[in-house]
Amino acid sequence: GWGEGFHGEFGTLPAFVTELLLTYLLLLIIFGATSAHSSQLLEGIIIGLGLSSLILFGITISGVSLNPARSLGPAIFAGGKALNQLWLFILAPLAGGILAGFTHRIFINN
Repeated sequence: GWGEGFHGEFGTLPAFVTELLLTYLLLLIIFGATSAHSSQLLEGIIIGLGLSSLILFGITISGVSLNPARSLGPAIFAGGKALNQLWLFILAPLAGGILAGFTHRIFINN
C-alpha cells in the first residue's frame, strides 16, 4: 500500500508512477533476457537480479506489486484499505506492461 501508515508514506501519484515504471523495466528485462539473441544459461539469474533490484528500489514507495495477481489475493484477505488501493496495483502494472510491449516491439524487436 501507500499513503499514511505505509512504508515511506508516499502519495498516490508516486506510488502509481513507481508501479508503472518498475513493471515497465521488469518486462524489458524479461524480454531482453529471453530474446533469441541472449544467453539462455543466464536468463534466470538476469531476471532474478533485475526483479530483486526493482523490489529493493520501490519497496518503501508502494510496496512493489509489479503483478496484479500478487496484489489481489492479499487485498481480499486483508480487506479495508488494501481493497480500496487495489485499483492502483491493477492499472499501473497493466499500463507498464503495455508500454513495455510497445517499446520492445517498436525499438528492440523491429
